[in-house]
Amino acid sequence: MTSVLRFGAISGIFAGLFIALPSAFEALAGETTATSVALGLSPALAIPLVVGLHLGQLRASGRVSTAGFAVNLIGLGLFGGAGYTLNLVLFPIEEVIAVDDLAGISRIALLFSALVFSIGVVLFGLSMVRARVYPKIPAVAYILAFPLIALLAPLPDNPLISATHVVAGIAVVWLSAALHETARATIPDQVAV
Repeated sequence: MTSVLRFGAISGIFAGLFIALPSAFEALAGETTATSVALGLSPALAIPLVVGLHLGQLRASGRVSTAGFAVNLIGLGLFGGAGYTLNLVLFPIEEVIAVDDLAGISRIALLFSALVFSIGVVLFGLSMVRARVYPKIPAVAYILAFPLIALLAPLPDNPLISATHVVAGIAVVWLSAALHETARATIPDQVAV
């Protein structure tokens, strides 16, 4: 299990950096292809982190944590897929297709993914606060920032959105560092010879 925790921590650090740094740049210079690529890839890097965070607090948390983990993981997959599409597929062709012009099932799918993601983040974040395995400040920031990102996603980029992304990215890096410390304190994986 130690290797899974370490992988989650390292992957999470990159996920957080891929959220915070491009968002800080976008606040100053606007969206670019490079910032869109980083933001589009960050959810995929966050999946191992969520798994690691769950495993790292498994003994200290209960059924609500498992339910929150499951909804968070599914929501991350859905909303992450939407983020990937918005940042890597639609951004380069936004002069042809405006996100605001998405209709019917596309708009419903994006809103549904944001809803599931937000519910999962809140449930899993509350389980982190309750379990007290990870620092409270980044866990609370996780609870507040990511649903706000989902809520603000349909809006045009603005300083509030960039600042929220920066806070979320810092929270992810902080939780990743805490997970790394949890991994260091865990008995190493047994290797069969």
